[in-house]
Amino acid sequence: MDKSWMTITNRWKSIEYKEGVKSFIAFACKNLGSNVEIRCPCVDCVNSKKMKSNVVELHLIRRGIDPSYKTWMHHGEPVLRRLTCVLDDDGHNQTESGGDAGNDDQLHDMLQEIYMCGGLDDDDELPNNGRNDTCTFNKLFDAAQRKVYPGSERTVLSFVVKMLHVKVYNKMSNKGYNMMMQEFKSTLREYDDNVPWTTYDAKKFLCGLGLGYEAINVCKNDCILFWKENANLENRPACNSSRYKVNASKGNKIPHKVLRYFPLTPRLKRFYVSKKTATDMRWHSDAVKEPGVLCHPSDGEEWKEFDKNYPLFSADSRNVRLGLATDGFNPFGNMSSSYSMWPVILMPYNLPPWLCMKETFCFMSLLIPGKYSPGRDIDVYLRPLIEELKELWANGVQTFDASRGQDFIMRACVLWTINDFPAYGIMSGWSTKGYFACPICNKDKSSEKLRSKIGYIGARRYLPKNHIWRKSKLFNGKIETRSRPQELSGYDILEQIDSGSYKQFGKDPEKKKRRKDEAVKSVFNWTKKSILFELPYWKTLKLRHNLDVMHIEKNICDNFIGTLLNIDGKNKDTFKARMDLEDMKIRKELHLKRRSDGSFTKPPAQYTLSPLEREGFCNFLRTIKYPDGYAANISNCVRTEGGQLSGLKSHDCHVLLQRLLPIGMRGYVNKEIGITLFELGNFFRQLCSKKLMVMELEKLQEDIVLILCKLEKIFPPAFFDVMVHLAIHLPHEAILGGPVQYRWIYPIERFLGTLKGFVKNKARPEGSIAEAYISKECTTFCSMYLDRIETVFNRQERNDDGGERGEGLATFTQNVRLFGPITRAPDVHEKEREMAHWFVLNNTFEVDEFIEYVSSYIWFQLSLRLLILSNSYILNREHKRLLESISQVNIEKRHRDGFSMWFKQRLSRNNIYFS
Repeated sequence: MDKSWMTITNRWKSIEYKEGVKSFIAFACKNLGSNVEIRCPCVDCVNSKKMKSNVVELHLIRRGIDPSYKTWMHHGEPVLRRLTCVLDDDGHNQTESGGDAGNDDQLHDMLQEIYMCGGLDDDDELPNNGRNDTCTFNKLFDAAQRKVYPGSERTVLSFVVKMLHVKVYNKMSNKGYNMMMQEFKSTLREYDDNVPWTTYDAKKFLCGLGLGYEAINVCKNDCILFWKENANLENRPACNSSRYKVNASKGNKIPHKVLRYFPLTPRLKRFYVSKKTATDMRWHSDAVKEPGVLCHPSDGEEWKEFDKNYPLFSADSRNVRLGLATDGFNPFGNMSSSYSMWPVILMPYNLPPWLCMKETFCFMSLLIPGKYSPGRDIDVYLRPLIEELKELWANGVQTFDASRGQDFIMRACVLWTINDFPAYGIMSGWSTKGYFACPICNKDKSSEKLRSKIGYIGARRYLPKNHIWRKSKLFNGKIETRSRPQELSGYDILEQIDSGSYKQFGKDPEKKKRRKDEAVKSVFNWTKKSILFELPYWKTLKLRHNLDVMHIEKNICDNFIGTLLNIDGKNKDTFKARMDLEDMKIRKELHLKRRSDGSFTKPPAQYTLSPLEREGFCNFLRTIKYPDGYAANISNCVRTEGGQLSGLKSHDCHVLLQRLLPIGMRGYVNKEIGITLFELGNFFRQLCSKKLMVMELEKLQEDIVLILCKLEKIFPPAFFDVMVHLAIHLPHEAILGGPVQYRWIYPIERFLGTLKGFVKNKARPEGSIAEAYISKECTTFCSMYLDRIETVFNRQERNDDGGERGEGLATFTQNVRLFGPITRAPDVHEKEREMAHWFVLNNTFEVDEFIEYVSSYIWFQLSLRLLILSNSYILNREHKRLLESISQVNIEKRHRDGFSMWFKQRLSRNNIYFS
């Protein structure tokens, strides 16, 4: 297209200029649509404002077009033309497609996609951090064509991106990177002058590809942000505290606290900048779903209800649904130093299950500084994020979809928050302490006062009204007449909150003691009205805050381990717990016995292991071997002498509760306790499945009530703290939100571990994390376009054996990695051989085809009753039914031992032979 008219100065008299303007308007309308507003490229607007096409035409004639706007990327022109233009101006003899750019990975595609979208920081409302995007991209385009040294196949851009990726990927220090680059520089006799040889220069070189952050000063008492209307204040009006602390030696003004805010909008737009991720952002609507099966948050009731309430939002599947998580962590290795900073992390749920919740696709939005937890004042720090979320909900932002090659208005919403239980109270405003600690039960509490603590022993209220256990006094000495707590909607919650009054945000250092303020009138356990209620849709959500399954499992497991092994400090069966039994007039055999000297002794309980039994259980844990990556080495936490367990991590408790504890305790506790432990482990195992069935979850809702009731008959009331009680609400939350893998804190904890590794300057931990994070953001985005180098997107799995090696049964054609030299195996016991035979028949898909052939042959030769051979599942069921008719004992074991022989006889009985 001829663009020579752009340099004409006499615009009013030149017919050529006016025709050029008309051709430009026609070109823009053709690519973007005739009814949409387009950016004005006049010398005053410079593509910063959107107007109607006739207004743009008038601007271009009156004011003139910006002569530097040679590539009409905001109006639909591909960026590859820009690359050709740059090459021609510099005198390089390259083709329009980029010449030898094929050897430069796919970075030229990355530049095209970013440039087509107008850059990543294209939003006028967001800070640009002082960058000149046009100038920066001109340098990047030029670097995409220049060679590192004469004759090299690698360009400057490819070299810099890969070297910086190696630094970040392998956690290399700045000094180590600089030393390595200086060695490269000294090795080359000749090199391009534009190659950055230091970390600082490399980051500055690639700043156009990354996303920045905004530093916001905060009052030292967590009262307000010095932001927007308060940006120019020197002191907070209410507490009159200074914004800065003055350095006496240099006289510099240093802010007391600095909040790092990473704008949300450009990071969401980045998902659609690349064709590699833009299609995945529509997976939740494009994928075929199986009714009644939950394998993604989009299958949950909450997501579907949100679609019904807001059809305009759900009409475009590209609108983003987010989860918000926050938790405090100590950035220093020395845990004795009390320091807590709180990052706020967002994760998009539009992505498919194999990408969703991965660290690569989660991003930090806020970094709340330490040294102390913000507590209820976290709403002050959330203000920038909430304002941006409100804007994204109301108006959205124009975004270019690289997969479809068109602009659209992207909107976003937050579905729920993910926190541990203390952070649940901070975010929701409901105090998680006291008699009303359970936020789900709300005012209809299930707690009662004990000697030393508050006990939650009201599981019977969830039973049917006519259940026999409701009339029993074996649980707490009383008959249970209460019904289950009523489920409150968001409107009910908001009405509760609005009926009270709460103190202002901020910590006043002059008030050392808490004094009751007459103006403060709290309702139940509410301490504030959460800032999240400013989002227009928040009150309509059913699942606003998630109970964390990880910490619930850990606390329940700790209670079991401490009580069963009688560990000091963790044992719930204390002297006061026995006195609770006496107060309730239940289980007289466990009441304290008075000695002759006036002291008391605890009678042994059926759930407490003897010293010899504790050692046996610990020996069991020490001998277990796990598949690689399945669990940590729990034996490191076991001390056989004395039968002690210490230092268990959350995932250790996850494995113990679901798998090891029921089996390990089976020989040391009575049948009733053993069965209950198995039922509890099975409950959490099914709840944590990657694929959930709605019917199974409804059954789990009934099962957990019975399990907790059984435990209440066994263990003392002090065993049942609020964390044990919260398990009763987990199945309902799974029905609303889908699998727990998308709503628990495990991936968030791993993300925090990555941030902790960024701390190099311990005097400035927040600054170290912020700078390292944006560097990793940039290199991770660029690594999607890199070839012939390991990245998080193409690295091999931990246990990759190389796939199949040839033809034959799938079970026997897999490659394996040998642990040692090949030797002849000893003679296999007959039972082990039969078990292996059964495993092959039960897990080889070729048997299914064989059985289908059998059933088709029998169809014509015998009778319809032999159609049970149509598939392996029906064969298994037939054999199990035969075993059940004989005896109900050890059905699974008898099925496993006898299936192979029965299968052979089943075929021979019908005279079926195969060559």
